[in-house]
Amino acid sequence: MREHPSDRVDLRSDTVTQPTAAMRRAMAAAEVGDDVLGDDQTVIALENRLAKMLGKEAGLFVPSGTMSNAIAIRAHTKPGDEVITEAKSHIYLYEGGGFAALSGCSIALVQAERGLMEPSDVQKAIRKAKNSLGHSADGTLVCVENTANMGGGSCYEQKTLDEIARVAHENACIAHMDGARIFNAVIASGTDAARMVRDYDSVSICLSKGLGAPVGSVLVGSREFIDLAYRWRKMFGGGMRQAGILAAAGLHALDHHVERLSEDHDRAHRLAQAINKMDGYAVDMAAVQTNMAYISTAEGQAQAIVDKVAEHGVDTLTIDDSTIRAVVHLHITDEDIERAIAAFAATQ
Repeated sequence: MREHPSDRVDLRSDTVTQPTAAMRRAMAAAEVGDDVLGDDQTVIALENRLAKMLGKEAGLFVPSGTMSNAIAIRAHTKPGDEVITEAKSHIYLYEGGGFAALSGCSIALVQAERGLMEPSDVQKAIRKAKNSLGHSADGTLVCVENTANMGGGSCYEQKTLDEIARVAHENACIAHMDGARIFNAVIASGTDAARMVRDYDSVSICLSKGLGAPVGSVLVGSREFIDLAYRWRKMFGGGMRQAGILAAAGLHALDHHVERLSEDHDRAHRLAQAINKMDGYAVDMAAVQTNMAYISTAEGQAQAIVDKVAEHGVDTLTIDDSTIRAVVHLHITDEDIERAIAAFAATQ
């Protein structure tokens, strides 16, 4: 579905997509109002649609996934609480320390393989002030990321998600899912979205990654939670006016860009498999479950390889000095994958 004309193969992220022609038409035709005043019917339709899809009572449209997670943390915690999450989670690595600056929370990091926490490790990470002579923070919020970005796009097994939520609730913690790429996980696992998040109190869904919308995320949960989240959205500067133009893109994406995610997954696997066979590269193929390939190379060589493949018109990103990330999305075709494989082969 390469509608965006370019002479390059852009594998830096699935955030680089541009609205398709059909999506632009939907945006142009959107019925709009003032969302802060609560009368943008397209925003309301998007919020209700995602809440229903995920089996929750209500939703809230916000500008970004980072804001969605920030609002969730602030609404679920009080200053001095502790958030439990995986050591390479987006909330910890890529959200500017918002849990500390905006919510006054500390963080307990859980080490995990492929970014997927084990319930027993979550249990060990939950600290409580009670019976600690006041030394410990109160662990009150467990955050799970599915798919796990730094885990190579890997997905949780349903029984693990259920068990982590059980551990959270039995320890008087709220369970939140950073589901930025949750529909990648839904398509890869074959699990219904509502079933996947059944035991989670809130979920953040990003529309501008694999789904290909230009802007926005939706936070879903109970009506009471979303009412509180609405207040924090206002305080964080996330209230928008005629946001239906953006919400229409999200509705179009839900109608047209979910099932096709399987194509991205297939192409990412083909790319990873080919590169894994090349000398000097290694890919953890068990982690290539969705639309990402994390490519390991010699220490200190990642940026040089990124630069070399860029000379062949293929753009990727470094994660560290020995790891390259390639992300497949709706603008990547079969021919683009072959071109990317050839670009990596040319570095040999």
